[in-house]
Amino acid sequence: MLQGAYREFHQRILEVLPARRVFSDPLSTLAYGTDASCYRLTPKIVIKSENEAEVRTILREAASLQLPVTFRAAGTSLSGQAVSDSILVVASHGWKKLQVLDNGAAIRLQPGVIGAEANAALLPYGRKIGPDPATINSAMIGGIVNNNSSGMCCGTAENSYQTLKSLRLLLADGTLLDSGDAASVAAFRVSHAGLLAQLAALRQRVLDDSDLAARIRRKYKMKNTTGYSLNALLDFADPLEMLTHLLVGSEGTLAFVSEVTYHSVVEHPHKASALVFYDSIKAACDAIAILAQHKDVVSSAELLDRASLKSVENKAGVPDFIKTLGPDAAAILIETRAASPDAIAANVAAISGFIQHIATETGIRFTSDVAEYTQYWNIRKGMFPSVGAMRAAETTVIIEDVAFPIEHLAEGTLKLQALFKQFHYDEAIIFGHALEGNLHFVFTPNFSGAEEIARYEAFIDAVCQLVAVEYEGALKAEHGTGRNMAPFVELEWGATAYRLMQEIKALFDPQGILNPDVIITHDKLLHVRDLKPIPAANPLIDKCIECGFCEVMCPSRAITLTPRQRIVANREMALLEKQGDSERLAEIQAAYQYAGDETCTTCGLCETACPVGINTGSLTSLIREAQLTDIGWATANTLADNFAAAASGARLGLKALDTLHAVAGDTATGAIMRGLRKVVGRKIPRWTPYFPRAAGKLQLAAGQAGSARKVVYLPSCLTRTFVPSAKAPDARPLNEVVASVLNKAGYQLLYPDKLANLCCGTPFKSKGAAEAAQKKINEVEAALLAASDNGRWPVLIDNGVCTAALLDGVQDPRLRIVDVTTFVQEEAAQYLQFSPQDETVALHVVCSMRKKGQSATLNALARRCAKTVIEPAGITCCGFAGDKGFSHPELNESALTGLKQQVAGCGGGFSTSATCEIGLSSHSGIPYQHLMVLVDRATQPRR
Repeated sequence: MLQGAYREFHQRILEVLPARRVFSDPLSTLAYGTDASCYRLTPKIVIKSENEAEVRTILREAASLQLPVTFRAAGTSLSGQAVSDSILVVASHGWKKLQVLDNGAAIRLQPGVIGAEANAALLPYGRKIGPDPATINSAMIGGIVNNNSSGMCCGTAENSYQTLKSLRLLLADGTLLDSGDAASVAAFRVSHAGLLAQLAALRQRVLDDSDLAARIRRKYKMKNTTGYSLNALLDFADPLEMLTHLLVGSEGTLAFVSEVTYHSVVEHPHKASALVFYDSIKAACDAIAILAQHKDVVSSAELLDRASLKSVENKAGVPDFIKTLGPDAAAILIETRAASPDAIAANVAAISGFIQHIATETGIRFTSDVAEYTQYWNIRKGMFPSVGAMRAAETTVIIEDVAFPIEHLAEGTLKLQALFKQFHYDEAIIFGHALEGNLHFVFTPNFSGAEEIARYEAFIDAVCQLVAVEYEGALKAEHGTGRNMAPFVELEWGATAYRLMQEIKALFDPQGILNPDVIITHDKLLHVRDLKPIPAANPLIDKCIECGFCEVMCPSRAITLTPRQRIVANREMALLEKQGDSERLAEIQAAYQYAGDETCTTCGLCETACPVGINTGSLTSLIREAQLTDIGWATANTLADNFAAAASGARLGLKALDTLHAVAGDTATGAIMRGLRKVVGRKIPRWTPYFPRAAGKLQLAAGQAGSARKVVYLPSCLTRTFVPSAKAPDARPLNEVVASVLNKAGYQLLYPDKLANLCCGTPFKSKGAAEAAQKKINEVEAALLAASDNGRWPVLIDNGVCTAALLDGVQDPRLRIVDVTTFVQEEAAQYLQFSPQDETVALHVVCSMRKKGQSATLNALARRCAKTVIEPAGITCCGFAGDKGFSHPELNESALTGLKQQVAGCGGGFSTSATCEIGLSSHSGIPYQHLMVLVDRATQPRR
């Protein structure tokens, strides 16, 4: 229950914002109170903002009540800058606008755009954004700008600070400034002349202090995100430019950035990499010091210490040679990029020449082979998750990043390793963007007791003394100061520079309400307060590091919870149960039923983005299984045993609905079904004009009888139960379409016996009825073995979800199960003549096929059949999830946000799952059908 000023703020905000985007319940505040750092603060109120007017209102009301406000986008930051115990404003899913400018020379982005989405928009122009954090597939622009994030290649030359063209921002007083708009700038120069004059005065003070000016210039020769960007006071004479560049890396403590325009940078099409091994850190760092003098040809150089190499030496694809390296060995992963193969060859020759005099373990060998150099980079990228996956239960994974002056890199690295031994962090590894003197180190402290926290505190103190004092390096090179290093900003910068930062904070935020304690704090122990608990909850999720990489893949990410948030909730419920806090536990459990369970599609796409391979859908399935009642188990088993009768009943229901629709039409049918849903609830499916019709008697075409080429065809239960809606361009039953294509390719079609009773088990498994699901798998396996002559003939499935279920569930190695689309692309295509249709089509790869690595195959098949194929960006799982699109249509709608705009120029859409196609059609404005419809249209028998 909110009290005092927070209650008043909540009431005021609900007068202007919809309640569905304002949260104060225990589950929502817990879920959003977690980011990728080692800190946990639970906000009193969470607001999902969608525009500048809302943010201005939030700031005005918060300021009037003296309530702190923190902004966050993706929540992938690592230093605690995106957590709050007050008001948390989320700027993600409502902030997705993106505009490419000047033929790719620039790009305008709102804070909710994912970095990879920006690069995808620039790719056709041969450009990309400068910042390249390792989290670019999940981090959003809001965090990338506010943390001045960088990565392996951008260095200090192409980060947000250096590539900034303009900013659009809201100050704490509610003033809007667009530095790319002349009128806005002119008005601001008048309204905030005092602020600009004070910034000019600060610049003059720095210029008058030669020691301070020299210190600032020296520290920004290396990567540095500790404190505010004081280099802005030296780099620009115009106070407005100082202002916008001070906001880069300010972590939401000075203003809210609502839009950024970047100058883009060249994305070179040709690359080459070399993994070079040395017998010591000293030798590797000597090589790096030389490479750092040739950044015109060296794009990146990653240092890998022996411990980091050891962490991945047993993984698939890692050279066995690594196991034989000595205890002090190290490696450098070097990359060079260029516009042409000849330029790459020249770069490789030059780089090899620069460092050839330093002895190596295996020589210097560059490769331009994509598969080979991708494997090198996978070794590098696998180090962080390897430590995470191998850590002990209830420990936290922390990845720190520091920078040493390049000439002291070897000494600094060796002394860091000595600190690991001194404080018994024996699992710690070091890797990093060494070309810039930037090192990451990963270790796994346990914060469950005072003794362990004291050890962590002493270790961090020692690291800060080493980096900031002994070598005058940067305590934060690219992850932002956050709460983690706020107590040490003065230690690194000195009293004079720190006072300057305090004055900057006061100029922009005189009330101190913007993200307090981040960057500037009076609490010298802030970094060891509010440490996040990691209780054991379930072996399926205990390795989660709460990084948030999974969230971009989740279809419920914008409507309820993400996989990370589901894990956070389950950890909290486990902890509350252990502590005996039954009241809070009951509140969270009640809210979790809808947010965590009912709106989880169990698609498992989260696993594809998770660095430690967690499938949160498996957790949901386990929960559903545990919650299934005796009556539920009995019902599931009865349906499994009488599946043909159940399917027949479904067809009867569809026939009744078909009759109603034929008489009443679209509008009246929709109204009647909506009325029934209001009375009966979610058991009545949501009806749309794309609702399927009842299937008639199944016609099993034999194809080319007597052909030497034979396949077993298992039409899915969906194919046997319904046919496309009357609005579909091709209303034929799917099995007839499949038979048409295979007939043209000269195949004889065989069918399993007792077809009407066969099912892949997915409808049962998705409800937690694992026993019934396994029963159906066993039945299918036996039937397919008989039909295929014990595996002599391949088995084709016409639904991507069913294909994946059978590939996972069928155990007999003799059976070769293939999705029909994959079979056509990889085998039957040689017997077909393709005539690409002169049209633009949309392709949706269903989540199960995506997980099975079939995206490229389906795309290639579609491109054989149509001249232009569009795969909409940001659409992962469609959220229909078998029947959830009928019962929980809001999930399907949310998952397909943005689809309609991206496919506006398409004549039709194609996929490989009948239920997915219903939702896709309803929310895209174009009809979606099975990809085999397009294949049938575009093929003839090869003569």
